[in-house]
Amino acid sequence: MKTYKVNVNGTQYMVEIELIDGTAAQATPAPAEIPAATSAAPVGGETVTSPMPGTILDVKVAAGQTVKAGDVLMVLEAMKMENEIMAPVDGTVAAVNVQKGSAVQSGDVLCSIN
Repeated sequence: MKTYKVNVNGTQYMVEIELIDGTAAQATPAPAEIPAATSAAPVGGETVTSPMPGTILDVKVAAGQTVKAGDVLMVLEAMKMENEIMAPVDGTVAAVNVQKGSAVQSGDVLCSIN
């Protein structure tokens, strides 16, 4: 039996594969004891993701800056409309993952707040 670490949609699983009759293998997934590593947000942080595909027109915050819920973090242009991306919580900006002119897809991490 061999054990492998597999990442599926950002969640890590430990998978044990056992050879049966020497011809076929069967996988049994179990949640990993190790949390999935993400560089986007430290443990306990809040990630801010893109609600739709578009282009970042302006970034109004920097890492280390204090923000309040509702503050504008950046402006996203999508379908010829400017959309303000606002802070979901009070905190300090831990990381900004995009810059002005960046193309983003729906679900991409824009920044994280501690």
